[in-house]
Amino acid sequence: MSKENTVAVILAAGKGTRMHSDKPKALQTLLGETMLHYVASTAAAAAESVITVIGHGHELVRKAHPELASGFVLQAEQKGTGHALQAAWDAVRASGAAHCLVLNADAPLITADDLDELMNTAREGSDIAFLSAVLPDAGAFGRVLRGPDGQVTGIVEAKDFDPARHGADTGEVNTGIFCLSVAEVESVLFTLTSANRAGEYYITDLVGNGIAEGLKVHALKREGALDLLGINSPLELSQAEERLRAATAARLLESGVIVHHPDSVVVGPKAVVEPGAELTGPCRVLGASRVSRGACVGAFSQVTDSVLEPGSTVREHCHLQDAHLAQGSDCGPFARLRPGAELQEGAHVGNFVEMKKSVLGPGAKAGHLSYLGDARIGAGANIGAGTITCNYDGKNKHATHIGKNAFIGSNTALVAPVTVGAGALVGAGSVITKDVPDQALAIARGKQSNLEGRGKKP
Repeated sequence: MSKENTVAVILAAGKGTRMHSDKPKALQTLLGETMLHYVASTAAAAAESVITVIGHGHELVRKAHPELASGFVLQAEQKGTGHALQAAWDAVRASGAAHCLVLNADAPLITADDLDELMNTAREGSDIAFLSAVLPDAGAFGRVLRGPDGQVTGIVEAKDFDPARHGADTGEVNTGIFCLSVAEVESVLFTLTSANRAGEYYITDLVGNGIAEGLKVHALKREGALDLLGINSPLELSQAEERLRAATAARLLESGVIVHHPDSVVVGPKAVVEPGAELTGPCRVLGASRVSRGACVGAFSQVTDSVLEPGSTVREHCHLQDAHLAQGSDCGPFARLRPGAELQEGAHVGNFVEMKKSVLGPGAKAGHLSYLGDARIGAGANIGAGTITCNYDGKNKHATHIGKNAFIGSNTALVAPVTVGAGALVGAGSVITKDVPDQALAIARGKQSNLEGRGKKP
């Protein structure tokens, strides 16, 4: 695909009333990423620059997509798609591009191949080219009108379509995906009016107005083509997400990933799962995660923005976020690794262990029921069940350092900042508030007293 002399405009200002959500429509998600992410990624592959028109909830869109900040244009009042393009036109002019792609943020399944074919059509002599789809039930989509010779004569919004005036409904609809000649379309863009039932400026009126001005218009017609259409309801969002999920699972299987129960495996678009990795559904691998060859993710686990090196294992019912598992390390079942958790080579985290901003050194183990926060644990150390690194004093976080081959007894509280030396032993039930030297034994608990005659008779 050639991106030369092309700018993309993404229309992302809509509220999406039928989604019944307080979030802007563009921020609804599929496989853990927003619809806008998908459209912007495809647009970036097709155009030299990307302009995103935002409006409703624009503060949330800016926060969710700082990478698009340089191309944001605010449509302060949402007066329709034509008005949105008008709001972006100064930026389109400034880009110096000869062609302008217009995409909708609610059509996340559009592909680079779709845009490539549309752009080729435009470059072959069309001033206005757009993608249309023929549907068995056209519903609320704008209808494409054609004359007796088959040439496009206009687009009419569904609420304005009248068979008595426009002829039989052929089911051919406008997808909202355009490629425009910047020089030619400018003359008609600002002649759009809001003389329709909705009182809005429709980008679709460019077609009729352009034809009246002698512009060359071509519709690239596709049969079906559900993936080109906008998502307008929770049901449509769910259906699109499932199509995307299934296609991703099939691609992974074809590439050599071992996928058990693929109908319940979810892998996001940013994630990399290498051939030879193993996933067991139901599971989710989201964000910028990497699951390397030979690594395994067990059922009922979620891995987000995390790295699993070759030979590492995430057992069942684990939750990882921004974590790193080195070769041969494993966690779970029922482990939670929060941001900054790192298991070095051969390290083990067992059931009901939570780690945050902590490193478990090579061969170190934390087998049961522990919280390790802001801790660095040396190679070969053993963390007994019920151990807590008490890292928060009410105002600040503090670090705990545990040396190589240290042994921390069960039900121990390590009150940071504190260091337990290499080879040291901490007795079970201790509350450690002072540093423990290398190879020392530390016990910090009250002396047991047995009082005769105070118990119950057998």
